[in-house]
Amino acid sequence: MRIVVPVHHFPPRYSAGAELYTYRLAKWLQSHGHAVEVVAVEDIESGSASALAAVQDVYDDIPVWRLSFNLLKAPQRRLWEFDNPLLGEWFEEYFQRHRPDIAHFQAGYLLGVAPIFAAHRVGVPIVLTLHDYWFLCPQHTLQRSDGGLCATVPNDPAVCARCRLWGDAPYARVAQRLGPGVRSLLERFTPGVGGALIAQRRERLQAALALAARVLSPSRFLRQHFEPLVSSDRLLYHPVGLDVASLRAAGERRPAAHVRFGYVGQVARHKGVHVVVEAFTRLATTRREAELHIWGGLATQPAYVAQLRAPAGDDPRIQFHDRFAHRDLPAILQNLDFLVAPSIWYENSPLAIMEAYAADLPVICSDHGGMVEMVNTGEDGMRFRPGDVADLAGVMQRILDDEALAQRLQAGARARTVIDVEEEMRRLSAIYAEVRAEALATVNYV
Repeated sequence: MRIVVPVHHFPPRYSAGAELYTYRLAKWLQSHGHAVEVVAVEDIESGSASALAAVQDVYDDIPVWRLSFNLLKAPQRRLWEFDNPLLGEWFEEYFQRHRPDIAHFQAGYLLGVAPIFAAHRVGVPIVLTLHDYWFLCPQHTLQRSDGGLCATVPNDPAVCARCRLWGDAPYARVAQRLGPGVRSLLERFTPGVGGALIAQRRERLQAALALAARVLSPSRFLRQHFEPLVSSDRLLYHPVGLDVASLRAAGERRPAAHVRFGYVGQVARHKGVHVVVEAFTRLATTRREAELHIWGGLATQPAYVAQLRAPAGDDPRIQFHDRFAHRDLPAILQNLDFLVAPSIWYENSPLAIMEAYAADLPVICSDHGGMVEMVNTGEDGMRFRPGDVADLAGVMQRILDDEALAQRLQAGARARTVIDVEEEMRRLSAIYAEVRAEALATVNYV
């Protein structure tokens, strides 16, 4: 098959979960005889607002189109964030020229819905994998600008509009100085600035979802949020797989006299890295020593990283490592004893947790979102109240003080079964074949 995979970002400049998943998907498709191309957004802050730049590239033998445009100068920036006509025009011309058998979209962030409508107009069958809540929430995390979480999407679009307003400068700076009570009172009387645009966003995104032949959700938690919008025959629970063999190639974990906790992933506030750093500083290590290793890009959010370093001070037990090549991940995980996933947003199905289990590493995670269905507390990991530094510190302290508990969790992690990439891709290939057959049958019928 000829398959195009549009995604918001792609390596080497970007290497978060969706980007790495897309890379692994493209490599597998190539190795099994499919002609695959990736289309990714490279930059949204350069060039003019009236033109889109497209550069052909090759990354690890994968053909990649890298698109750039200046969203900051767009005449209707808020509209273009979810429905960018420049992307719609480029993708329609691309689909007309290449006529792929399948367009497998990865979420919708930065790409928006214009490429989905373009694929439909040209008659290209659409598969969509959900990686977050972008189709439901303008923040794409269901996390409000005050740091709280929405259990469900508010019925009133004005609520989302006010949330977005308070999340933007200069309003965010004002909001930071307000107490929760004052802010709550002001929000009641703040007019629904942009409420009509949020309503338009919901209408357009729901229309785009209706065009996808299959919508794939890596977690049951995420799928539940989309059940009101996508019919059950098109909305599939589709857990992702990993190259398990490579993650276990580093060999048996070397024992250490101290307990090595680690965070691996994007270093950003919504990931809750500050929670684990502050929790670690509260540990009493008189019985067993401990270390904390933070692995992830430190240059992208310098102000946040500075906030992380402040409580760490010059404590040599807390080590900040920078970006790493994905091929180095097995060795990184081998030198940890517990992975901590402290996200304060509703994670979907974090690759870091699955990678830890593939490397026989127990996980300590926030007790919400898709992570709940991944970590069996007391068996192969532990869970703690999201954002609660004291609760996480208590869990980590238990592991330090109770060697029998630590050993039981490590044994549970070794017993975990992780879906292999081959298994997932076989299921995905069957989905592609079904979607392609349905599209051909429709054409033949017409």
